[in-house]
Formats: sequence, C-alpha cells, structure tokens
Amino acid sequence: MKFVDEYRDAALVKTLAAAIARATTGNWTVMEICGGQTHAIVKFGLDELLPPGITLVHGPGCPVCVTPSELIDQAVALALKPGVILCSFGDMLRVPGATIDLLTAKARGGDVRIVYSPLDAVALARAHPGREVVFFAVGFETTAPANALAVLQAHREGLRNFSILVSHVLVPPAMRAILGAPDNRVQGFLAAGHVCAVMGTAEYGPIAATYGIPIVVTGFEPVDILEGLLRCIRQLEAGESRVENAYARAVRDEGNPAARGLVESVFTVVDRSWRGLGPIPSSGLGLRPEYSGYDAPLRFSLPAAVMSHPGECISGEIMRGVKKPFQCPAFGTRCTPEHPLGAPMVSTEGACAAYHRYRHREAVSADAR
Repeated sequence: MKFVDEYRDAALVKTLAAAIARATTGNWTVMEICGGQTHAIVKFGLDELLPPGITLVHGPGCPVCVTPSELIDQAVALALKPGVILCSFGDMLRVPGATIDLLTAKARGGDVRIVYSPLDAVALARAHPGREVVFFAVGFETTAPANALAVLQAHREGLRNFSILVSHVLVPPAMRAILGAPDNRVQGFLAAGHVCAVMGTAEYGPIAATYGIPIVVTGFEPVDILEGLLRCIRQLEAGESRVENAYARAVRDEGNPAARGLVESVFTVVDRSWRGLGPIPSSGLGLRPEYSGYDAPLRFSLPAAVMSHPGECISGEIMRGVKKPFQCPAFGTRCTPEHPLGAPMVSTEGACAAYHRYRHREAVSADAR
C-alpha cells in the first residue's frame, strides 16, 4: 500500500537504526508525544533497535487517556438522563470515571451510541427532534475541526436538540508542563504529525528556544519515527535546539488554514484539567459564547466538574515520561484491558494497552526476576 509499505521497509529501518547508533555518543531521553507513535514503537520493537544511550518515553498523546474522570462522570450523568442520546467514539465507553464508565451506564438503561463522526450525532438530532442528542467531543487539535463543523452544521439547520460535551486539549501547553516539572527527564520531542498537519509548527519554536530542546515533527510508521529520532539525536549531539519537519509529505509549517479557521470560529482557548497531569492553564478548547447554546453542561445545568483522586493508577507518571507502564505494580494484574484502573490501559492509543498487547510476557518475566 502506497505511503505505508515503503515506510515499513525492514532494510531502511535497519539503516536508520545503524545511523542513530553511529550518531549517539551521549545518553538521551526523547519523548514521542502521540499514542499512535507509542504503539508503533512498541509493536515494531523500534526501541529495541536503539543503542543503550537512548531512552524513549511516552507522552500524554492519547486523547482518551488525558480526558479527566470528572468529564466522564458528566458524560455518564447525561447518558442516564431520560430523553438523552449520548454519542461517543467507541474507545471512550470503557474508560473509568470516579464511579462507573459509559458502558455500565448503557447497561443501566442509558441511551449510549457509538458514532464514527460528530456529524453522525448531528444526523441523529435531525432524525429524533423529540430527543436531546449530546456528542462527547474528545481529542487534540486533530479532531477539533470536525467537532467545530458539527456545531456549525447544527447551527445552520437550527437544530436545538444538539449539544456537545467538550474535552478538547492542546499539545503545546502540555509539552511546556512536562518540561517545567521538577522530575522532567525529557531532552527532546518527537511531535505528532497529525496535530501539526492541522495547526502547523509555529507554536513549537518558542518551546524549543525556551527549554533548549529539539522538536522534530514525525509521522507514525517505523521509517518515519526513526528518521525523526535520527534528526533529534543529531541535534542533541550538536547542542542544537530547533524545530524540524520530518513529515513534510503531510505537514506544512502553516498547517491547514481552513481547518484552523473552523476551530477558531467555534472554539476559544480555556484552562483544562488533564487526567494524570492535573490543571494546565490555557491547554484546552471551549465553545465561544455565541455557541454556548450547544454547550451540554450549560444546557443541562450540570454541576461543576470536581477532580477525583486517581487511586493507584500511575498514568500521570507514565505520561510525563517518568515511568514505563510495566513499572506500575498493578500492570497486568489488577489493571488489564478487561478491568482497567486507568485510561491508558483501555484506550487504543494508551501506552499501557500497547505494552500489555505487545510486551506483556516480557514485562511479567522482568517483574518475576
């Protein structure tokens, strides 16, 4: 398949791994910021091809994983309201809130439906004028344009029974929060190519300059990731700190102006709490005042979300790059994909889910030793 097979070429992967080994003289810790990249690294064993001096750690690049439990609690409360259809992408249904998840809410009689686009939720609102339809709008900058379009479409059609529960978060503020933490280990970033395809690269330059770290925009296949890592290591070895675009086939420096315009017309930047990371100023999106009629918490007068204690889940330490999933004492025992303690074990992009699927046997063996 074009643009897939050639980026999984084993010979080219080995060539890039050898180039990284030749370029490495120091000890470096690099964080990939996207859950899709994490899964590729673990699935294809890319970290096992690297020299001992390089450590890859996994960032908060899974939108499901960073959605705070208090917003899931709000989604559950909406799902259990009579006359409400709660729409969500499938990977949100089993993420635990403070009490239950959306799948349990569905089992208790809530009308919870899996959709594949926010416009599917708009279509449901159109088809069921006597019901309230709420879409759980979760994601980074990548899904924000489609969710903005859904609000605009409902507005154009005059659909007054459609609203969204917004849980949008922004990547650059999270990167700053990680780099500013006292236990930070990260010396370079592999930035998420799909986020930059929408938003561009301008926001990363000040981060690279302020914290003196290289940031390389990278794709999601093995060759993409190793090419990005090679560029990052070369900068680290040379004492450089700039933004590089190693995903030029999909990313332009200016991003996608049309998509950005959609986002800016419907959303505004707000403070946001992240699961495992806590509150991060100016790190999320909320509806503009002119679209407040589509804001589900306001429409249904939901009580303010209250942050809950994460329990024994160490997802915050994992998403800050402080620990790996198998260093959690509950990994693979009390916490499994069937019975997750935290979102990173149940999400299709979660680091814990990746390790459990591709490295579970190794992790258990290491723990036994």
